[in-house]
Amino acid sequence: WSNNPTPWSCICEHGRRRSACKDCGGSSICEHGRRRSACKDCGGSSICEHGRRRSKCKDCGGSSICEHGRRRSKCKDCGGSGICEHGRVRSACKDCGGSSICEHGRRRSLCKDCGGSSICEHGRRRSKCKDCGGSGICEHGRRRSKCKDCGGSGICEHGRVRSACKDCGGSSICEHGRRRSLCKDCGGSSICEHGRRRSKCKDCGGSSICEHGRRRSKCKDCGGSGICEHGRVRSACKDCGGSSICEHGRRRSLCKDCGGSSICEHGRQRSACKDCGGSSI
Repeated sequence: WSNNPTPWSCICEHGRRRSACKDCGGSSICEHGRRRSACKDCGGSSICEHGRRRSKCKDCGGSSICEHGRRRSKCKDCGGSGICEHGRVRSACKDCGGSSICEHGRRRSLCKDCGGSSICEHGRRRSKCKDCGGSGICEHGRRRSKCKDCGGSGICEHGRVRSACKDCGGSSICEHGRRRSLCKDCGGSSICEHGRRRSKCKDCGGSSICEHGRRRSKCKDCGGSGICEHGRVRSACKDCGGSSICEHGRRRSLCKDCGGSSICEHGRQRSACKDCGGSSI
């Protein structure tokens, strides 16, 4: 698209270029409701062999990709034009009143209440929905960017999600060494008024709570994804070699020999330790 001023005669009643206006049935809009040149289903001229917009494709060395492997306009290190004074993408910055922010304080395209364009029929982000075969889901049924087997771009050298890795100084880690959104001291966005994770709070009717009042993924009656063939929580099942089971056959977090995270300096379970003022005391 040209950066030259558009003649007023080309502007439609909706304030858009007539040829690119869906409501006007613009000549540049295809049968799928997208710009023809940028439509994968139409084999648009702007779509590369990797199924991405050529100018924004890293593998093609797209013109919009900077030396840091990011979109130039949204790269902080390049001083991208799309970065605001708060160090965020301007259109998605709440403090700047970004154009992508809806009345609910969320990204409009990702807001369920607004019927965002990126929300599928299952109420999930379309690209990350397994039932929709989202583009972000890999052959292993995981988010491609966070899949170790796929060598996802979001996986760091420590084998963790880069943004949530303490050793990498991940962007999601706060000054208290916790995930910022889940940190009570930081007033994390995922913490509800009851001081719990909103999605897992029964009083808030969290999205992860099933009709039986349990975590959906760990509910046997719901056939939760976290329940194994032995009827136990998969991660804590010895027979399944659960990820929470250590080499000593105990829960890793509760194992003294492994220095479990739930074991205090007195060698007891932190929650049950009087000297630590455990939560169970």
